[in-house]
Parts: sequence; C-alpha cells; structure tokens
Amino acid sequence: MPSQRTLARLLTLHAWAGIVTGLLLFVVCFSGAVVVFKEEIDLWANPSLARLPHADAPVALDTVLAQLQARYPGATVETIALPDGVNPAYFAFLQEAGAPAAQRTKVALRADTGAVVGPVDSQLGQYLRMLHVFLFFGPRWIVGFLGVAMLVLIATGIVIHRKILAELFTQRWGRSLRVVLSDLHKSAGIWGLGFHILIAATGAWLGLAPLFEQGWAYVAGTAPAARAAAPGKARPAPAAMPSLDALQAAARQAVPGLQVAYVSLRQWGTAAAQVRFTGGLQDHLASTARVEFDAATGRVRARHDPRTAGFWSLANGLMEPLHFGDFGGLPLKWLYFFLGLTPAMLSLTGTLIWLDGRRQRAVRSGPALPAHPSP
Repeated sequence: MPSQRTLARLLTLHAWAGIVTGLLLFVVCFSGAVVVFKEEIDLWANPSLARLPHADAPVALDTVLAQLQARYPGATVETIALPDGVNPAYFAFLQEAGAPAAQRTKVALRADTGAVVGPVDSQLGQYLRMLHVFLFFGPRWIVGFLGVAMLVLIATGIVIHRKILAELFTQRWGRSLRVVLSDLHKSAGIWGLGFHILIAATGAWLGLAPLFEQGWAYVAGTAPAARAAAPGKARPAPAAMPSLDALQAAARQAVPGLQVAYVSLRQWGTAAAQVRFTGGLQDHLASTARVEFDAATGRVRARHDPRTAGFWSLANGLMEPLHFGDFGGLPLKWLYFFLGLTPAMLSLTGTLIWLDGRRQRAVRSGPALPAHPSP
C-alpha cells in the first residue's frame, strides 16, 4: 500500500503529465478514433469512386500500368495500390513531368477494366491519418512519446484510484461539476483500461521503435553509409521490363500467403529498376510482409516474412493492425471508434478537473473578508 506522500507525488505527476500533453493527446486520440474509417471516409469524400463496381477478379497489373503510361506519358509511376474489401478501385501515385519534386498525383482506375477514372479529388482520410501519425508535419517519434505519456498516465491513475472495482458503476450526476467530471474521468479510464493500454503501447512502439533501431544501428556500426550522388551521373540504360503479374506470382511463391496491397516501382524501364510487393499474410495479423526484385533480371533482392524473421520482427508486424483495428471488418472498426473516443474524453475531463481545482484553490487562498465593515 503506497504511503500518502507517495500518492500525493503520483497525483502531481498524473496531473502535470496530463496537462502538458493534454491538448496533443486529445488531437491524436480523437483523430485516431476517426481514422479507423480512413478508407470509408475517402470513398465518402469521393462519391464517384464509391459507385465503381467491385471486381471479383481485378484486371492484371500489367494492364493497369499500361493504362497509366498511355494516359500520363512522361509521368513516373511510383506506387500502385490494389483493390480490397473496401476500395473498389486501383489507386496509383505518380509524379507528373514538370511537377515539383514533392508533389504526387493520386489516380483512380477501374478494377474490372483498368480504365483510368482520373485524379482523386479528396484525400480527407489520408489527411486525418497524417494528423494522427505525424501531427501533419512532425516526426513520428513525437506521437510515440505521447504513447509513453499515456502509459504513465494509465499507471499513475491505476495506483491513485486503487478501488477500481468499487468505482466501476460510480456516477454521481446530482453533485457538483467537479464531482461529475471526476466520476466520468474514472469510469472512462476503468472501462476502457485494456484498450487504452493496447493503444498506448502500440502507439509508443510504432513511434519510437524506428528511432531506437536507428540509434542501435549507429552504435553497432551497422547503419548504412550515405551515398553521395556523383555529379552528372548518367541515367541507367533503358531495359525491357518483365510482367508485373509474373513478378507478383513470384513474390507469392517467395512468401507463401502474401496478400499484396501495394506495388512500389523504382526507376522502372531501366536496367536499375526495382519493384517491391508489400502486404499482409493470409490468416495472419502481421502486415509487414514484402518481397523486392531486381526488375530487369527478376532476381529477389530481399524478402521479409514476419513469421520467420524472429520475435521482434513478428511483434513489429503486429503493432499496426492492433493499433488501427483494420483486421476485423466493420464491427471491429466501430468498436475501435467508440473505445478510441474515451482517451480523448479523458484528456478533456482531466483538463477541466485540473482547471476547476485551480479555481477552487484560488478562491480558498484569496484575501479573507474583514470581520466588521470599516466605517
């Protein structure tokens, strides 16, 4: 049983951790609750795409690439996203000739014929994801540290509110605003405790694991050396490219059960061309399987199967689906949405409780009224 002094210190830590990170936690948690419907939001924002037919057998990747090259001559096709259970279309990300280096155009294509529909008007779902993962323009480790802060808030809250079971159904609506907010704060924290731990831990991992990996690689001396671009270096010679569909079949042989979601192209059409197939695994939660080829030769450059790459790789592959809840269909998304709103509510109610406490302390410490009015 912690002493009163320890409890007071934990309460102070809990309060200040919540106040310092409260606004950012509210933004990240609220946007995270909404972003579970990223694909549905993008379709809602683009009604013409929602009306496209779903194809039981999507058209070949070679047809999609040929249609893009015919419609956008001179453009560089960088990524092709395959149709899935929500999105009825192929999507391609390309850099058009003469466009700024950082500008990409997202183009939709029919899944049944490969015909180009046109540029996607709105990417609202992607903007919400950028807000949740990067706070738009920040590095991802900032959101990772918010996950750590959330774990600190959870741990201190558990110790402070020791009588958890007794407070499960405590909600005193007829009391003061501070009491009502306090009961709401505790109830939301208790009922959503397991989910909050899951979201905080996976969010911290996703944000900070790459940072620790880079630091370890630097300390161990295994970080890849930066390659200086040689001035005036000639562009690789043109070369005949193999079938994307044949390479996709080879990728599925290299990693059995690979369900390709994205195809990434680099220097396509040249002797230095590379292609990478990325996606999930059939009957498995891991979402980081990939196979990379030298396109001109068809040689496998690298493959990654989380099932055989060791514990840490498997754990890393599980973090994103567990964090975003995109593996159980629409019912699980709704569950993640409602539970995901509770940490945002905790940030709001915790801030209001702290502000009300400061107001009450200011009133109590104010100047005492004189016993008798002065003449």
